[in-house]
Amino acid sequence: MNIKSLLLGSAAALVAVSGAHAADAIVAAEPEPLEYVRICDAFGAGYFFIPGTETCLKIGGKVRTEGQWYDAYNPNSRLGTLWHTRAELNVNTATDTEYGPLKTETIIRWDWNDGNTTKTNLLWAYISLGGFTVGKTDSQFNVFTGYAGDVINDDVVYDGPYELNQITYNYDAGNGFTAVISLEDSNSGVGATGSNGEDSSDHYAPDVVAGVGYKAGAWGFKVVGGYDSIVEEGAVKARVDADFGAFSAFLMGGWNTDGDKLNKYAGSNGAGDAAGIGWGDWAVWGGVGVPINEKLKWNLQLAYTDSKIFAATTNVKWNQLLI
Repeated sequence: MNIKSLLLGSAAALVAVSGAHAADAIVAAEPEPLEYVRICDAFGAGYFFIPGTETCLKIGGKVRTEGQWYDAYNPNSRLGTLWHTRAELNVNTATDTEYGPLKTETIIRWDWNDGNTTKTNLLWAYISLGGFTVGKTDSQFNVFTGYAGDVINDDVVYDGPYELNQITYNYDAGNGFTAVISLEDSNSGVGATGSNGEDSSDHYAPDVVAGVGYKAGAWGFKVVGGYDSIVEEGAVKARVDADFGAFSAFLMGGWNTDGDKLNKYAGSNGAGDAAGIGWGDWAVWGGVGVPINEKLKWNLQLAYTDSKIFAATTNVKWNQLLI
């Protein structure tokens, strides 16, 4: 009798527990609707909104490999053939503010030459807002004039310093007139130590770059000057661009304020025996670009200096977007 009661009680308990468990059953919530990445075309191709923000992001990069049997920067080199491979990662952000677009750009570069080490370099890292740019990028002596041709190794004849800290203001009137003024770190970039033996250990004054330009229709003209506060000399460049239908061309000339000295804006990219050979008093560059089809373009650059340096380079550039 006692055993029977115990068994019945156990069965009732099991039923009670089972019922309680059924009453507490969890109902799965409906899945959240998918939120696809939104395209942000306000700042150009390739941008998308960072989820949950109004900031646009673009990620890109490139890989380049090249072999050479002659070093144009060091003509007397006896190294024979060389192999160079490069990879770059580009990260851009942009967002609208009451003062205009707030943008950042970061480029990290990895280089592998003959040997067994990889060189890592923070190439660019800057912030721009309302015409101002602050951070590390190439000198406005190069950027404002559009460098020296749409080719690899356009700087065998030195065209200005790269990769330096700066505070820059760019002005665009909207009618073809543009201008730039830049304070650039005299202790960064090429030539920071004084190309002619100048002592820059306690030097604090910035270098100065200023330029103006005008574009009307198929023609454009720009002039820019840079002053090296360590060497106390500088250089001026003037460039003319022209478009003849699909065909484009440019001509650029540079003048060194003292042809007997190197300075940051009229220096040398030479290595080895050519390290101390700069422009002399002047330098000139010219180039053309001719589309082959919608995605291929042939480019040519020629350059010559008062110090009798001659350089020629050409390439065929493929662009996955329409030219």
